[in-house]
Amino acid sequence: MGRYLVTGGAGFIGGRIVERLVARGDEVVVLDDLSTAAAPVVADGATLVLADLAREQTYAERLDGTFDAVLHLGAQSSGEISHADPLRDFDVNARGTLLMLQWAEARGVPRFLHASSMAVYGPVQGPVSESAPARPQSYYGVSKVAAEAAVQFFGGRGLQTTIFRMFNVYGPGQNLANLRQGMLSIYLAYLLRGEPVLVKGALDRYRDFVHVDDVASAWLAALDADSDVGPRLYNLATGRRTTVAELLDRLGQAFGYAPHACPMTVAEGTPGDMHGSVGDVSRIGAELGWRPEMELDDGITGMVEWARGVAEATEGAEGQNR
Repeated sequence: MGRYLVTGGAGFIGGRIVERLVARGDEVVVLDDLSTAAAPVVADGATLVLADLAREQTYAERLDGTFDAVLHLGAQSSGEISHADPLRDFDVNARGTLLMLQWAEARGVPRFLHASSMAVYGPVQGPVSESAPARPQSYYGVSKVAAEAAVQFFGGRGLQTTIFRMFNVYGPGQNLANLRQGMLSIYLAYLLRGEPVLVKGALDRYRDFVHVDDVASAWLAALDADSDVGPRLYNLATGRRTTVAELLDRLGQAFGYAPHACPMTVAEGTPGDMHGSVGDVSRIGAELGWRPEMELDDGITGMVEWARGVAEATEGAEGQNR
């Protein structure tokens, strides 16, 4: 059993990792400001520290004890939002990561796992490997490159580090109220409201969709791997390409529409949006023995069922309050 600090542990991905850690008997402390979670609930058995990771006072006043590792997922993770407030993006993603690294080193925390993004790559052709140069096209991508550099710097000073460049993560628990983050969840939110899907950008754009349960499994695999090996850098993806048109068709059919009949409106793309991204996952497979298990059709079906259940429960609660 270990003791772990999970930043962003009340959010979509961090919350799923926390659930898995608690279920196997680990002690978990969650650091989160609850700013992005759809329904910020920390898993039973975990301890919540409500604080902003970009403030120096957080580390002096709110965190104590020893930890076997930091799992750092706390971040502003929307490329579109980053263009509206780039300074806040850098404050949370770059400065917050540096402060967390300094704290971990000073406390003697041996391991640091970090959530990065496929946004660091920028425009690519075909499956991109971890050796590809970073050419970010958004403030978000730039802030994640800066954060990665800080993690690698501390890795050279003795901290055992793992960086995950996560691609398009989806699944139950995603924030359906946030229409500026998460392609699949955004499209699903429109369908739940009975509105045509607003598609920002061309239908031939493509992405690599990886289920949140597979993502959580990868983080735990890295956590349990030999800590003497490192630093590590992994794409966290499936290696499979899905166009926006294909995604809409699959989502529409799971929602009950006929093939190629998903209602939509196509608009201009968002700043810094990449045309395509697919990850080469050979390294993580070889070194961690990890592979994605969830097929996209099954993942979409499960997410639609979850979203409909949430909508029905919300409508029922509102009806009782009238």
